[in-house]
Amino acid sequence: MQATARHPDAASGHTDHASKADAPVDLVHLTRHTLGNRDLEREVLRLFAVQARMLVARMHEAPDEVALRRLLHTLLGSAKGIGAWGVAGAAERQQAALDDGGAADLPVLAGTVEEAETFIEQLLRD
Repeated sequence: MQATARHPDAASGHTDHASKADAPVDLVHLTRHTLGNRDLEREVLRLFAVQARMLVARMHEAPDEVALRRLLHTLLGSAKGIGAWGVAGAAERQQAALDDGGAADLPVLAGTVEEAETFIEQLLRD
């Protein structure tokens, strides 16, 4: 997926890509939470991408369900913080699967994280 919409600061001369309803990261939400600080936005996005990748890797190695739940909870909070609603939803679905006595579908979660990472990498390149 390509980021093609303009950033909410486009009127002020910034022309970075921004979120659309189906974008992996809601940049309007992120801008609100970073008070429009563009450098902070970029740093938060970088940190999220690294953390999300690390958390998914650790989920694959989780020794038990308690550890897996803790990692899912951490990813969920981080995703909500930056407006990565797809990642947050995927994490919530994995939590619900565990609550229902099933297993988490980590490949699906990893795919959603990968999509967000790709989107973030494209934003940071521009």
